[in-house]
Amino acid sequence: MKAIIVMFDSLNRHLLPPYGPSFVHAPNFERLAARTVTFDNCYAGSMPCMPARREMHTGRYNFLHRSWGPLEPWDDSMPELLKRSGVHTHLVSDHPHYWEDGGATYHPRYSTWEFFRGQEGDPWKGVVSAGVNQGGFKNALHRQDQVNRSYMPTEDEHAQTLTFEAGLDFLRTNADADNWLLQIETFDPHEPFFTHQHYKDLYPHDYDGPQFDWPAYERVTQDQQTVDHVRNEYAALVTMCDRSLGRVLDAMDELGLWDDTMLLVNTDHGFLLGEHGWWAKSVQPWFNELVHLPMFLWDPRFPAAGERRDALVQTVDIAPTMLGYFGLQPTADMQGGDLAAVARADRPLRDGALFGIHGGHVNVTDGRYVYMRAPERPDNAPLEEYTLMPTHMRGRFEVAEFADAELAPAFGFTKGVRPLRMTGRAAINPYAYGTLLFDLETDPGQRHPIVDDAIELRMIELLVTLMRANEAPESQFVRLGLPAIGAVGSQHLLVSRQADRAAEAAEPLPPLESFASGDLGLDTPLHELLANPAAAHVITTHLPALRHNEMINMIAGSSIYQIAAVVPVPHRTLSAVADELAALPA
Repeated sequence: MKAIIVMFDSLNRHLLPPYGPSFVHAPNFERLAARTVTFDNCYAGSMPCMPARREMHTGRYNFLHRSWGPLEPWDDSMPELLKRSGVHTHLVSDHPHYWEDGGATYHPRYSTWEFFRGQEGDPWKGVVSAGVNQGGFKNALHRQDQVNRSYMPTEDEHAQTLTFEAGLDFLRTNADADNWLLQIETFDPHEPFFTHQHYKDLYPHDYDGPQFDWPAYERVTQDQQTVDHVRNEYAALVTMCDRSLGRVLDAMDELGLWDDTMLLVNTDHGFLLGEHGWWAKSVQPWFNELVHLPMFLWDPRFPAAGERRDALVQTVDIAPTMLGYFGLQPTADMQGGDLAAVARADRPLRDGALFGIHGGHVNVTDGRYVYMRAPERPDNAPLEEYTLMPTHMRGRFEVAEFADAELAPAFGFTKGVRPLRMTGRAAINPYAYGTLLFDLETDPGQRHPIVDDAIELRMIELLVTLMRANEAPESQFVRLGLPAIGAVGSQHLLVSRQADRAAEAAEPLPPLESFASGDLGLDTPLHELLANPAAAHVITTHLPALRHNEMINMIAGSSIYQIAAVVPVPHRTLSAVADELAALPA
């Protein structure tokens, strides 16, 4: 038995031709759909990058118990289980997060692996003359990215190309061997949208601004020409991904692999390109553009080509699928199902799909309705982290984060091991957006949240059932105002109670020039405002969270307006702040 996983990052389902009309040139994705089963209702689970990969390894949801981090000591890793059973597992990737503290336990689970440097702000090539960073973490990433690009002057030297070339080399070397799994995983089309000119030439458009292929995680404040430019930059990178995918399909044709090799093509999440007035991910609710994913499967045991399936499937289904294909049973802790069963007969694996980010909305869909549950209280508490691998994305936990750490009772899936229980932290408080309910049948674009107590009550029951099955900590139920045990009732409804706040958060951010300005204003860096007693009083009065935010050092260089592009601030509050700051003497 042989299997190939081709995994992309931030690949948008709604822009791929197999899922509907699209301006994106992607003939190999159409070719893929003609050779495989296309899943129409695939949803993400835990976001973003490494939480999704933990699900891919373990077949369990990640986001209810911990944030971004490594595999835990108790985790069952699908590639490692295969390796122990005699299946050679090989990973080729240019995904930089595998090199960081928060991803460092994933790639050693494979029998062999290869990595290619240079994506995003990967600290790869050292060029001192590029300058000293004086603009914070993000500026350092952007500066390093420009250095990295200079070492990839041609498509052949691009990290994505090298990744796929290494995967193809594995195929050529091992086509006649048996019992192997190859995972070709590229960081693309994740931002920044770096391609060479011949891909950009496929998308001619008017744009005369500066280089802009890396939108920040915030509201769209640029003009339509700039938005169109970024969409075209993304499309060019998807077309490059399409070419790489075509090379894999060509190799399967040439080497005769369709007869005995499973092929799974998937992604972790999508990326907002102006939809809902937002760029990127993680700082807004998890709309369908981000979580309704493309997925394709070829199973040589039950060949079905050019067919589609409606059953709800998720990232947690990948581990049981691969284990089952190689004749192994999923472990008792795996919650996913076998995608091959869906491909054969469209057999449902679940009634609902959970998805979310640690500390954010806890979301559920039944395929028609999407329910986004916000916290009941403004403090988004209690939020707890359970781990024995205390690292964040790019660093270790700080000493101060261990102040209240204690060993918690073991969960059923931790194999008797007691994890550390620590106070968790969320990048964005979802309370600001309110609880949302959407009907995808009448509103596929999720433009108009509905208020319907009967439907909300049914979705709450589904949400609570799935959370309990996942052994969600009691703190998650308390945070969301839901019962950890017992029945769900009308007292647990939130959509109507939070509708005004949800509507306010959905309003576009007005242009900066529409607010009052003076010597101090919404465009003044926060640290300057806090250093001025009168301005600090304005901030304390209207935006107290900014005065005492534990992440103040990260946002101090930003202006109030820049912060409002990330965190919803009511327009009336922004206007009051602007008016009072403008009235202050120089």
